[in-house]
Amino acid sequence: MILRTVLLFVLVCLAFPKAVCAQEPPPTATVASTTSFDPAQVTKAWLDTVPADMRAKSDAYFEGGYWLLLWNFLVGAAIVIFLLASKISARLRDFTERMTNSKTFHVAIYAAVFILIVAVLSFPLTLYQFFIREHQYGFATQTFGAWFSEQLIALVVGLIGGTIALSILYAVFRRAPQTWWIWGTLVAVMLSFIANFITPVYVEPLFNTYKPITDPNIRDPILAMARANEIPVTQVFEVDASRQTTRVSANVAGLLGTTRIALNDNLLKQCSLPEIRAVMAHEMGHYVLNHGAKLTIYLGVVALFGFAIARFVFDSALRRWGQRWQVREVADPAGLPLLMLIFITFTFLMTPVLNSIVRITEREADQFGINASREPDGAAKVSLKLGAYRKLDPSPLEEFIFFDHPSGRARIRMAMEWKAAHLPCGNLDAPEPATD
Repeated sequence: MILRTVLLFVLVCLAFPKAVCAQEPPPTATVASTTSFDPAQVTKAWLDTVPADMRAKSDAYFEGGYWLLLWNFLVGAAIVIFLLASKISARLRDFTERMTNSKTFHVAIYAAVFILIVAVLSFPLTLYQFFIREHQYGFATQTFGAWFSEQLIALVVGLIGGTIALSILYAVFRRAPQTWWIWGTLVAVMLSFIANFITPVYVEPLFNTYKPITDPNIRDPILAMARANEIPVTQVFEVDASRQTTRVSANVAGLLGTTRIALNDNLLKQCSLPEIRAVMAHEMGHYVLNHGAKLTIYLGVVALFGFAIARFVFDSALRRWGQRWQVREVADPAGLPLLMLIFITFTFLMTPVLNSIVRITEREADQFGINASREPDGAAKVSLKLGAYRKLDPSPLEEFIFFDHPSGRARIRMAMEWKAAHLPCGNLDAPEPATD
C-alpha cells in the first residue's frame, strides 16, 4: 500500500494502488442433458449453498471497501494540501537547494523525505485497513510485529523505486516544459513495464518464499496446460502466503525469461484438483492473451488523459496559488504535492472506468480458463471461496463502479452456461477426485 501510494502520480493507473469452503453443489449441478440444465437456476442453486451469515459477512467486508476508497482519497488529498498550504513542501525544496547544486539530487532528496512524510501521516489508515480490519474479518494471520516488519520493507522498496522514478520524471519536466505531459506519460508506461519485469524476481521474494511443487498430481496437470498453451515454464512454484493471509490466489507472472507459475499454499490446502486447474487456467489466460501488455497500453491511454488534465489544472492552480505556496513551475519539486492531488483526484473519479478495464480482461481470462481447464464445477467452487471477501451477488451498478473482477454470480453463471453448451461431455459427467 505504501509503495502504491508513493508511485501513484508516477503510474496513475497503479493506484488500485488485494475462505470459506462451499457446501456440496446442489443436485442440479450434475446433469446428463442440456434440456434439463438451466444455467440461471443452477447458478442460483450454487449461490444458495453459502450460509446467510457468511454472505452477510462477505457483503459487509466488501461494502466497507467502498468507504475505504473514499477515505483513502480524502486522507491522501488532506496530506498533500497540508504540505502545500503549510509551505512544508517549499521549505523542503529550499533545504535541498542549500545542500547541493545538482537539480537531480534536489529531486532525489525531496522525494525521499516526501515519501517518508506521506508514509508516516497515512500510517493510521494503513494500520486499520491492512491489519486491524483484516484481523477483524479473519483474513490476516500475521502478528503486528511481522506485519510491521513487512511494512518497513515495503517502505524501503518505495523509497528506492519512488526516488528513482521521480528523479527520472522531473528530468523530463525540466527538459520538456511545454510537452512534459506527453513525455511524462511515456516514461510512466516505461517504468510500469520495468516494474512488471523486476517485481516477480526481486521484490516478491522479499516478502515470501517460493519453492517448486514436487507433488506430480498437482504439478503435472498444470505443466501440461502450460505446454498446451506454449507458456515457457518447466516448474510450478508454491508460495507461503498463509503466513500473511487466508486468501487463495495464484499467478503467472514475469516477462522476457522471468515467467513463473505460482500457487499460494492456501489454494493447495483449501481446494481440490479441479478447482486448482480452474484457477491456474485462468491465470494462464492472462499470459496467453497478453493482458500484461494490453493493460499497459489501455491504462497508458488513461494515463495520457490524466497527464493532459494535470497540465491544465497544474498551470491554473499555479497562476492562482503558486505564489502563496511558493511553487515556481512544474519542474519545481515543491509542486509534487499539487501533482499528487491532481492525480489522486483523477484516479478517484476514474474508478469505474479503471475497474471496468481490468474487469473486462478478467472476464476474458475466465473464458479462456474454462475452455482450457474444462472444469466448470471447479470454477464455480472457487468463485464461492473467493466470495468470502468479494460480494457474491452485487447490483449491476455496484459491479460497474466497484468491481475490478467479475462478481461471483457472473463467474458461476458463465461456467454454467459453458457447461450447458458443452453437455454431454465425458469428463464433465465423470466423478470428481475424492478430497478431504
